[in-house]
Amino acid sequence: MKFLMLVTAAETVEVAPADGDPTAWVEEMERRGVREQGNRLRPVSDATSIRVRGGQTLISDGPFAETTEQIGGFDILDCADLDEAIATASLIPAAWNGAVEVRPLIELPG
Repeated sequence: MKFLMLVTAAETVEVAPADGDPTAWVEEMERRGVREQGNRLRPVSDATSIRVRGGQTLISDGPFAETTEQIGGFDILDCADLDEAIATASLIPAAWNGAVEVRPLIELPG
C-alpha cells in the first residue's frame, strides 16, 4: 500500500543540523525498501498557488493555506499497512520538531 508522507513545520523554528538531518532516516528506509522517493521543498516564499474560477486562472504568490506550519518535504512510502506507515513516519527527525502527515494514495488502474 502506498502512502504520501507530508513533512510539516513552522519555517521560523530553528533546528540544530544534527537534530533535523533526515539522511540516516532516508538511507535506512531505502535500505528497507519502504521509501520510494521524496524531496525537500523550497520555502513558501517561492510557492505559487493556482486557482481556476469562472474560467479564469488566478495566480497568487505563496501557499494556498494560511497556517504557521508549512509543507517542507514529502516522501512516497510503500508499506504493508497504516501501522507500518505510522511507525516509519515516527522515525524521521522532522516528527520530533514539526509534524508528519501520512495519507494513503488512491492507486489508479493502469
